[in-house]
Parts: sequence; structure tokens; C-alpha cells
Amino acid sequence: MARTGQVDRPGPRPRLIATDLDGTLLRDDKTVSDRTIAALAAAEAAGIEVFFVTGRPARWMDVVSAHVHGHGLAICGNGAAVVDLHGGPGAHSFVKVRELERECALDVVRRVRAASPGTSFAVERTGGLHHEETYPPLHMEPGESVAPAEKLLAEIPADPAVAEQPVLKILAFHPELAPDDFLVVARAAVGDRATVTRSSPSALLEISGPGVSKASTLELCCAERGITPAEVVAFGDMPNDIEMLSWAGTSYAMGNAHPDVIAAASGRTVANNDDGVAVVIEQILADHHHEAQRPPA
Repeated sequence: MARTGQVDRPGPRPRLIATDLDGTLLRDDKTVSDRTIAALAAAEAAGIEVFFVTGRPARWMDVVSAHVHGHGLAICGNGAAVVDLHGGPGAHSFVKVRELERECALDVVRRVRAASPGTSFAVERTGGLHHEETYPPLHMEPGESVAPAEKLLAEIPADPAVAEQPVLKILAFHPELAPDDFLVVARAAVGDRATVTRSSPSALLEISGPGVSKASTLELCCAERGITPAEVVAFGDMPNDIEMLSWAGTSYAMGNAHPDVIAAASGRTVANNDDGVAVVIEQILADHHHEAQRPPA
């Protein structure tokens, strides 16, 4: 493990770089630095695919749409959707959807509500966010509809058009519990019926279908391309990145990462505000450039 502020030496040349966005690729002001833009472009030019792997919904991907190269795919909603970012803002299309079944979502709401009274919920569908009245304004947009979660997940929603939109995840917020404590309680209540994780600094949980995670969807995408875990380098900072960092052959926790993420990753880079992802990509490309120039023994 590298000491804070240092970067471990990269291993064999990767075929794919998988990076989280918030707290990882993006600076705290939600921008992609010029250095990072250049590093992503250089990786793609060297034949290394770059996948953005995020808890964000597709409609919040405008921040990186201009920086997609090659395939232009991103994994959104903690693995619930694979989205084609070509075409730019407003023109994103869903390539793969791994939905949270309505009955399962209702069961999860019931269980988490019973385990942690005072929890408020939001429902993330492919077309937008719907939330309870007590759910705080945590996101970049107002909800499309406001009602109790049980009504939002009713078999026949108030808006028939909404009924056709798959549920990607449930968001659960608690106003008093510590974030990691809330995660432990909710995971115990839900068991293997759904995947419960967190990426926010507040007590906000993100709940996806059983077996759905950044890691499992990345694994599907890599299998389709004949890419093995050993050929993947992954970056992340929060608990929703842990499975992905454990799955990838080489992984880096950001200097600003959650302690559990640091424990799960094989290496550590500097913080997101210091372009930690770019630092490693530059090192990978430099190492393999020197390797390619070395005369054969």
C-alpha cells in the first residue's frame, strides 16, 4: 500500500480504465480538470478504453459527456444502467437496464422503514426522480412527483407514462443516523433481497436490485469485450466502489477515500482535487511507452 500522497507503480498494461466520478475523477467543484481531460484522451489514443462508473443517473452525465471517446458508454445508477453518452446532453440512450422490480422495491421500503423509523424515500426511474414529501432536496433537481413511496411504487402510478419506466434504485435518507450506521442497519434489514450501498457524505443509502452493483455490471461489459479483471484498472472513493475495486486486477483508492475503500483497493493515489486519476494514467502510459522503446533482450 502506498503512503498518502504517493502513487503505487502500475502493473501490466491495462485494456480498460474504470473510474468513479464524484470524489474521484471530478474535483469537488464538479469539474474535470484540463490535466484529467488530457490523460483520458491519451489513454483512449493508446487503445485503453475508459468507462465512467457512477451512482449518478444518466441525466446527470453532462459533466463528462464532452470527454467520452471511443465507445462512449458509462455505467450509471451504481450498475443499474449502461448508457451511451454519444450525442451529448439530452441525447443519452439506455443500452442496458438492470431494474429493481416493483414488488422488491416495496418490500425494501417496508423493511428499511421498520428498521429505521424516520427514513424518507425517493424512487429513481429511467425518466426521473420521484420522492416523498419529507425527503430533503439533496439532488440537482426537484422531483417529478411527490407522494409516499408506496404510492410512487403502486402498480398503477398516477401518471401511466411513469409506469413504463423501470425503477433503477431506491434512495433512503435518515435525518439523524450516522451514514455508516444506517448502512449496517439497512443491510441487515434487507439481506440479499437487494443491494444496499452509499456514496454520499450524508445518511443517504442507494438500493439497487439483487446482485446489481458497479462491479457486476462492469464485469458484464468487460465479458462482452473479452476483457479480464487483470486487464482493468479501477478508481474510487466511497463504499459503492468497494466491489469494483476488489474485482479489478489493479485498483486505486483516492487520497480522500473512505477508510473501507482504502482497505479494499490494491493501491492508493492522491486526492481528487489533486487529479489522482490523471496521475496514475500518466504513469501507466509513461511506463508502457518506455517498455515499448526498450530494445529486445
